[in-house]
This record gives sequence, C-alpha cells and structure tokens, in this order.
Amino acid sequence: QAQLVESGGDSVKAGGSLRLACRTSGLTYMTKNMAWFRQVPGKEREGLAVIYIGHSPPTTMYSDSVKGRFSIYHVSHDHAESTVYLQMNGLKPDDTAMYYCAAGSLFSLDSAENWSYWGQGTQVTVSL
Repeated sequence: QAQLVESGGDSVKAGGSLRLACRTSGLTYMTKNMAWFRQVPGKEREGLAVIYIGHSPPTTMYSDSVKGRFSIYHVSHDHAESTVYLQMNGLKPDDTAMYYCAAGSLFSLDSAENWSYWGQGTQVTVSL
C-alpha cells in the first residue's frame, strides 16, 4: 500500500528557508512522477514543483510562483522507498499554506486531480 509522509513544516520569518521532506513507500514501478502542492483555506490546491525520476538526471518543472526560489529533488533508499525534498528559500508571507506531496504517473502541475497518491500535509507559516 502506497504511503507518503511529509515533514519539515514550521514557522519562519520572511526571507528564511525551510526544507520539506516526503518519505514514500509502497509505490508501484509505474509511479515515476512526484510533486509538491500547497493549499490555503478557500482556494484550490496549487502545484508548485514536479520531478520525473524515470531517467537520470531527473526532469523537473516549477510553477512561476516559486521558480528560482524552490528546488525539488529525490533520493532513493532500499526496499522501494524514497524521499522527495522541497528546498524553499526566500520565503514570503504568501508562501504560508499547507504543503502536500503527491505521486502519480503524469508529469503535470495543472490539477491536483491528476495525482493518485497524497500525503497528509505539513504546515508552513511565514511571518514578517
């Protein structure tokens, strides 16, 4: 059974950095795309960064809102487990949200509906 567990959320000052982690296990061989989304109350889940790990080096893509500030990368472990990280630099108050990782078979940030597996989320709060 697929599991995604996020960690690393915290409260930081504007301009600060955080690194989020998503530990994955039980994903099928065909699940080669992993992504980070975020959501604030009353708004749709927003795709931030996606990574395709089916070749080396991996392919990545970012939304305009985080390009140049956030980086996504992937580390494989034993027994079909891996961790997907989101390095976030230059944080702004507008980055305050619940952050989710996702896994699926489509390389896209268009819609959360395209993603099959989700974690429970980790809260990031950025203050002035």
